[in-house]
Amino acid sequence: MSSVGTSNTGPEMTLRRALHRFGFRYRTNHPGLPGRPDIVFPRLKKAIFVHGCFWHGHRCRKGRLPKSRLGYWEQKIEANRQRDRRSLRLLRKSGWSVLVVWQCELKDLGKTIPGILRFLQNR
Repeated sequence: MSSVGTSNTGPEMTLRRALHRFGFRYRTNHPGLPGRPDIVFPRLKKAIFVHGCFWHGHRCRKGRLPKSRLGYWEQKIEANRQRDRRSLRLLRKSGWSVLVVWQCELKDLGKTIPGILRFLQNR
């Protein structure tokens, strides 16, 4: 588990490259914001979290828990989900617009990117 990276992950880099191609410039892992969003647009006050399906408990095929040490993993993933909810609430409360993009959604970037672009272009 200690070898699992927290930033510059494959899904995050995929989205960052796509946004850069569309002309968006951003900051990454802003330390002053709750939850340290993966991609931040300070001028727009918009933040994007790129969540790994397994680590953040998404209800998809990639989000399934392992069969061994089930109690440990349930507790770990639930703690991650609670921390995610708290971070989102604090960001929204301070006037930020927040979007969560799941790892599995980035497999078909052609379907996902229009929604992300709408999120960034709406004021």
